[in-house]
Amino acid sequence: MALQTRNKEEVFEAIDEFNVRFVRIWFTDILGIPKSFAINPNELDGAFSEGMGFDGSSIEGFARIHESDMVAKPDPTTFQLIPWRQQENAVARMFCDIQNPDGTPYEGDPRNVLKRNLSRIKDDGYSFLVGPELEFFYFKGENNTDVLDNGGYFDLTTADNATDLRRDTILALDSMGIDVEYSHHEVAPSQHEIDLRYKDALSMADTVMTYKITVKEIARRYGYHASFMPKPIFGQNGSGMHVHQSLFQGKRNVMFDPGNEFNLSDEGRYYIAGLLRHAPEITAVTNQWVNSYKRLVPGYEAPVYIAWARRNRSSLVRVPMYKPGKEAATRVEYRSPDPAANPYLAFSVMLAAGLAGIANKYDLPSPQEQDIYHMTDEQRAKAGITSLPGSLNDAIHITEKSTLVREALGEHVFRAFIANKRAEWDAYRMNVTQWELNRYLPLL
Repeated sequence: MALQTRNKEEVFEAIDEFNVRFVRIWFTDILGIPKSFAINPNELDGAFSEGMGFDGSSIEGFARIHESDMVAKPDPTTFQLIPWRQQENAVARMFCDIQNPDGTPYEGDPRNVLKRNLSRIKDDGYSFLVGPELEFFYFKGENNTDVLDNGGYFDLTTADNATDLRRDTILALDSMGIDVEYSHHEVAPSQHEIDLRYKDALSMADTVMTYKITVKEIARRYGYHASFMPKPIFGQNGSGMHVHQSLFQGKRNVMFDPGNEFNLSDEGRYYIAGLLRHAPEITAVTNQWVNSYKRLVPGYEAPVYIAWARRNRSSLVRVPMYKPGKEAATRVEYRSPDPAANPYLAFSVMLAAGLAGIANKYDLPSPQEQDIYHMTDEQRAKAGITSLPGSLNDAIHITEKSTLVREALGEHVFRAFIANKRAEWDAYRMNVTQWELNRYLPLL
């Protein structure tokens, strides 16, 4: 069952009711890799009041060795039982905020980065809602890409051998209070998608981390491996994380205007223009791995060209068609991110780009409804359509010059992130791949 805890008293009540023997504290490093340690419920009172100390020098992007003391402060509103653990000695989890020893927020904590960005709009009564669509693959083992099926998009056949995995995953998510809108087989063999119902960005970032761990844990129970790698199979579609996003002020959708031909308010149009203008700068964050750029190529449904449209799914930004009476559903879909991104940082830079558009009232170019992939270079140039960075190296060079990303991430995370990505690119470019051996060894 899903719990609805609001404070530490309700957490203690749930611990007694469900005989919780261990509480796992969850957080992420700057790359979005989940981290955890377990504590005895008897230690929780101190954890809530003072936090739990740990060595941050071994966490990617956290403290240096001579300033390594960190404190993990659990967030009681995120308490949930972990459904894949035995219920007679239950295990629960809570996300935490990382603090300095003096109790101030730690600037290297990705969750704090998103909180800080959300605080920019809180004073104006705005909330940032997101609904990501995460795709992933099931493989027979973690060291191979042997697929479970050869199904295709929306297939309802025996070729979709992962139906039970998706069902059990959805039941596990539901038990943790996570609303799933629908699930289906995706385009590539053994590729799947489970879509989450939109919610506020901070809760959704926590949910994305829970979702990814749950998908992997349920697959492991069946003896399989689930991967959110952006492009694991050559010649097949990669996995994306299209992010639907909207701004609300109370119950009013700030992006909706019935008098506009696209049903977009001024703020909605400025927000899209901000995403388009700053897309190259934020791509290193929304697509943070060398492998991410194997997906961002023409011909495999991933957006490459910086443009927007209503129906055209070859564009970077899409505005789903308005349905009468569904004003709250007016939203912007940003299509380039992949599910291997750190959601706390990815949501932060997308929000920052959109807010820059609103603050500076950027002009929104005309929508591009024709298939951009089939336009010539001359046609794209005439229409003012440019491209996303073609490699992690290109993306890093653009991002490190970006004032917007630097301010969104904060100096500490910005520097640590750029340094990590440079190191990744250097390791990649020095590696001799099998492709090079196959191509050059017989020839040269």
